[in-house]
Amino acid sequence: MKVLMVIPALGNVYGGPTQVILELAESIAKLGISVDIIATHANGSTNLDVPLNEWIIQKYHRVQYFPYLDFLDYKFTGAMTKWLFKNVDNYDIVHTNAIFSYPVLAAHWACQFRNIPYIATPHGMMEPWALAYKAWKKKLYFTLLEQPALQKASSIQMLASTEAEGIKSLHLKPPLVIVPNGIHSTDFASLPSPDIFYQQFPETRNKILIIFLGRIDPKKGLDLLAPAFAKVHEKFTETHLIVAGPDNTGFLSTAESYFMEGGCRDAVTFTGMLRGDMKYAALAAANIYVAPSYSEGFSMSVLEGMAAGLPCVITTGCNFPEAGMANAASIVDIDANQIADSLIEFLQDPIKAKATGDRARQFILENYTWDSIASKMLSVYQDLISLEK
Repeated sequence: MKVLMVIPALGNVYGGPTQVILELAESIAKLGISVDIIATHANGSTNLDVPLNEWIIQKYHRVQYFPYLDFLDYKFTGAMTKWLFKNVDNYDIVHTNAIFSYPVLAAHWACQFRNIPYIATPHGMMEPWALAYKAWKKKLYFTLLEQPALQKASSIQMLASTEAEGIKSLHLKPPLVIVPNGIHSTDFASLPSPDIFYQQFPETRNKILIIFLGRIDPKKGLDLLAPAFAKVHEKFTETHLIVAGPDNTGFLSTAESYFMEGGCRDAVTFTGMLRGDMKYAALAAANIYVAPSYSEGFSMSVLEGMAAGLPCVITTGCNFPEAGMANAASIVDIDANQIADSLIEFLQDPIKAKATGDRARQFILENYTWDSIASKMLSVYQDLISLEK
């Protein structure tokens, strides 16, 4: 089987979706499947320094980058379009990732033209909040171009049951399959020393650390986290908030202003994006994980926080009710007071916090590893290909 994965961009500034595609591609390739990835070389306001229009051989798969013209973030790319129409029939199935970006639309058109089955993964971009955000530039594009292409997909992958429920109003015809994201259990077998993080950010040493791990973006709920943390910090003055993630939309100054207004900016460290041992050391240093999001497809950072054994406070917008049913996380409404109260509850009851973190770790390692996710996705591919024959 030959699989082509298409994503608008693989730059680190795009956070979770980039990580998901690379991890999924590698995990599927380890099962003996040929996997190629194509993307533009976009990386936020800059471009990746990579060869263009040629294959880059990775350990388990290949990647090819194409030049693009950025217009309203749609990433128009003639080079990729030409390549797709010429080469897409070399593959048994195409897996597109994201919507509201031209490269994915070009892939759908090429698949239709060459009669190749394709599965589309919107990564939470069809959630009601996501569709309503900047709706002025999405509505016409979705109605005229995106929705007709999605209607002809062989299937649409949802990352969570709640995401599938949320898009019913769009009346999409293809069958929905639910395949979540995952983590590598080996990454969490033994976390590095927190000292690695303390040395880089000494103001966090000897503090009770609450960590937010995600992009600095309006949908991540930092406007809710700021008043929530202000309430927490007033009661527990030794608390310190880590905001760890890239600012790929220029939202950082606005996010900082939320904490200034809350009077707690001095107790917040914005680290930028953390990678590798530094990210895992931050998780090892943290006492509580928080995700105040308005909307997620299926958050990789939530999985990481739970796999690290942290008690987690997440909103219903994170689309992870299963964690609540397993009593492995505190799930609250999208509300600053509820976020604050849940954080305070963990701080007041360390025994409960540790027990929740222990359950979280076990729950993720038993149910959400890339090995099991890759096997499930491969079964989906096989079913869709057999239906086309």
